[in-house]
Amino acid sequence: MTVTPFTKPCRPSRAIHLGSLVIGGGAPCVVQSMTNTDTRDPQATLAQIKRLAARGCEVVRVAVPDEQAARALVALRAGTDLPLIADIHFDYRLAIMAMEAGLEGLRINPGNIGSAERVRRVVDCAKAHHCVIRIGVNSGSVEKNLLSRFGGPTPEAMVESALGHVRILESCGFYDTKISLKSSSVGHTVSAYRLLAQRCDYPLHIGVTEAGGLMRGTVKSSVGLGLLLAEGIGDTMRVSLTADPTEEVTVAYEILRALGLRKRGPEIISCPTCGRTEIDLFGLAAAVEARLAESTAEITVAVMGCVVNGPGEAREADIGLAGGRDKGLIFRKGRVIRTVRGKDALLAAFMEELSALLAETSK
Repeated sequence: MTVTPFTKPCRPSRAIHLGSLVIGGGAPCVVQSMTNTDTRDPQATLAQIKRLAARGCEVVRVAVPDEQAARALVALRAGTDLPLIADIHFDYRLAIMAMEAGLEGLRINPGNIGSAERVRRVVDCAKAHHCVIRIGVNSGSVEKNLLSRFGGPTPEAMVESALGHVRILESCGFYDTKISLKSSSVGHTVSAYRLLAQRCDYPLHIGVTEAGGLMRGTVKSSVGLGLLLAEGIGDTMRVSLTADPTEEVTVAYEILRALGLRKRGPEIISCPTCGRTEIDLFGLAAAVEARLAESTAEITVAVMGCVVNGPGEAREADIGLAGGRDKGLIFRKGRVIRTVRGKDALLAAFMEELSALLAETSK
């Protein structure tokens, strides 16, 4: 199944380099996540980074709360090829340690790391190590004078906060910057990015912060990021979920796939079930999704549960299952290749055929 991409031109933005990745300048939107392990435990953190990479994550951010965490960054940099971003607050020395450890990016607010001299030391180090700096403004971090001026953490206040931090970097001659403006409000987030997109050409990292758990967070992120991406706004993205970080990556790619902007791995089609369903479609669909979670094969897989729409959808897929009373049909590119009886045998047979197809596509 082909998804027609949006034809609206991308927002013009300058191109910057985060390691080997091009950010902005018309490059595809990059998928990012953040570890929730203790950065001071490099083995656990690297294990999570490996799982994120398997899902397709392209950039990983790690929290650096103290010097012990900063010292662990050397092991992280040595243990993965993914570009790494250090999340730094308050202590400029941690930012310098992160860059000297080889990390490609920082997430900071220049206004909270101290004097102008300390900011300049961070910027000089970033220049020397070719690091990107992300200015990250959340609705909860807007300065008091702006809250008073705008009557709260409004989109206008968030934009002014971000541009104020950007001017600090520009005064030091630094321009390898990307910007994020995040709120737990979808409306505020979208409005803030729309305003900012009109006022600068820096690459934008988009996300809805504190979006919630897997279901609610997915809905809020899909609405907010979908609106922005459809307007050509967004050079990197993170789906923030109160869930395993690998789920953030999966949701991000599904948002991009739905818009026809990027695709990774299989397209899975499954019906919502109804009173005609006579097989455990929930179990079948969950098993198929788990089997394909880390697959990069660009195939379409249909898992259908009744005789009305099932055979038609299954025929159109590269591989499909149409289940009926105590039996199911397995299709390959429009042709029935197996008829299977027995609910337990159905899943085993479909997994066997799916594995065979995956083996063929990997050749």
